[in-house]
Parts: sequence; structure tokens; C-alpha cells
Amino acid sequence: MPHQIIEYSANLEARLDIDGLIDALHHCAAGQDVLPIGGLRTRAYPTSRYQIADGHPDNAFIAVYLRIGEGRSVEVREQVGRALFQALCDFTAETFAETPIALSYEVQEIDPRTRWNHNNLRDHMAQRGSENG
Repeated sequence: MPHQIIEYSANLEARLDIDGLIDALHHCAAGQDVLPIGGLRTRAYPTSRYQIADGHPDNAFIAVYLRIGEGRSVEVREQVGRALFQALCDFTAETFAETPIALSYEVQEIDPRTRWNHNNLRDHMAQRGSENG
């Protein structure tokens, strides 16, 4: 059930290909053997009201949260987090060079006792012959 949630300051929409960022992070996550693709979701939300550092209107941020199920070691979570943070940094390198921006990536483990879900995506993926179904 890996979910990547990208929160970003709305002033980046004119400076950064947000759909491309979603694709880059989704594909990087899909390439991590410990993250099942059948549960992978990547989504992005602009934040229109914010204050960053000294409040200058050019300041921007991208905060990404990877929410994963319990059971992976700290070393595995660090390895995955580093790979995904590097993908974030690589994708935003040009914007980072020109824009005051704060980037962050956080891996959050979800307690299965307080999480409920219901889906049939893996069944449909299997019918389509998708990998990692």
C-alpha cells in the first residue's frame, strides 16, 4: 500500500512540470522491489496558502510523504527513501538552481491496526497481465 503524497506550493505550477514530477516519483517507486506496484498510488496537491521562510513570494516547497505498511526494516526504509529523494532532487534540479525552494521526503510507516482498505486492483491487474500484480 505505498502511497506517495506530493504537497507543493502553488507558485511552482508555472515553473515545474508537476505531471512529470508525479511520473518520475511513481516510476522510481515502482522500481523499488519492496514496494508492491499493485498498491502504489502517487498524487499531488498544490497548496495555495502558505508562508515559507521570510515570506518572499518566490519561496517554494515540495514535501513528499511515502506512507507504507508496517514490517520493513529501517535500513530498507532508508534505502527506498534515499532513492526517492534522489529522484525528487534530480527532477527538480533545474528549478532548484533558479528558485528558492525547500525539498523534503519522508517515509511514514502505517500501523495496520488503525488502517482499513478495500480494493480489487490486483485482480484487474492480473486479468490484464500487468507485472507485479
